Amino acid sequence: MADFGFSLHPSSSIDLDNADKRLYKIVSELEPDIKKCIACGSCTASCSASNLTKVSFRQAILKLDRGLSEEAVMLLKGCMLCGKCTMTCPRGINTRNIINLILRYSDNKKIK
Repeated sequence: MADFGFSLHPSSSIDLDNADKRLYKIVSELEPDIKKCIACGSCTASCSASNLTKVSFRQAILKLDRGLSEEAVMLLKGCMLCGKCTMTCPRGINTRNIINLILRYSDNKKIK
């Protein structure tokens, strides 16, 4: 491997080949719209809860797709399910349903 004078810190790298994407697969089978997300941030910008907590639908979907299920769930725990994100999504994604599915199936007993 070439040495470019820098390296990634081990905590910053994600092994996508060995990432646990079970929760993403379950949710994408039940709600295929999750694959339409372009991570534009409209949902997070309109979110009332994100002003007070670390709620971020966009980041949660990205983390879920990278196999970081626990971190994704933590980003959605403060969601009030008001639906603003669904109304502002330019792709028409049913974000409320996706959030409900992620929180429902995040329990390891249900994923196995």
